[in-house]
Amino acid sequence: MIEVEPYAAVLVPIILGLIEVAKMLRFPKRFAPLLALIFGIISGIVYVDSGDLAKDILVGIGIGLASVGLYSARKIQYPQYPRKNNVLKIDKRL
Repeated sequence: MIEVEPYAAVLVPIILGLIEVAKMLRFPKRFAPLLALIFGIISGIVYVDSGDLAKDILVGIGIGLASVGLYSARKIQYPQYPRKNNVLKIDKRL
């Protein structure tokens, strides 16, 4: 069984932040999940360093995919609420 250290959970928002910076630098949004996966694999190899490269890559893939899931969670959770000027408008009829 692969044990993930607690610091691996900290890498998820860091990767999310790096993706946001890349998008500010005009990186195409459609490649953001691929970039997150690459950042996750790199962080798995560099920071997790369990001694087994296959485990490190697998944990890195999990970290990268988790950061993509964190980014898309808002879109899935609140699809019916329109956004205007980055402010969430909530329907008061609920």
